[in-house]
Amino acid sequence: MNVHDKAYDLARAIKESSEYQEMQQLRMQIDKEPAAKSMMDDFNTHQAAFQQKMAAGEMPPQVDMDRMQSMYEAMAQNPSIKKLFDAERRLSIVLEDVQRIIAEPIESMLK
Repeated sequence: MNVHDKAYDLARAIKESSEYQEMQQLRMQIDKEPAAKSMMDDFNTHQAAFQQKMAAGEMPPQVDMDRMQSMYEAMAQNPSIKKLFDAERRLSIVLEDVQRIIAEPIESMLK
């Protein structure tokens, strides 16, 4: 058995999952809604800058954190974006479960 082949099989299974497919459909729907797409693009730009600061060891100012929070809350009011957030949470749960399953052999070896 080749572990890499199984990893590719897992990646394929994730892409075929209902959680992933729903998220893809919702992203395409948002791309067709100018206001929702603009909000998502703006948030993603700010989020990337925020994460860069944190990766560089800088703690972003409270005003930046507050702005990110208010942007997120405003986006959650948009029905399409709210559906996307819900779909992202469902996919995240699946990926967390997969991570836990994959990590189990290592954890049991370390006990």
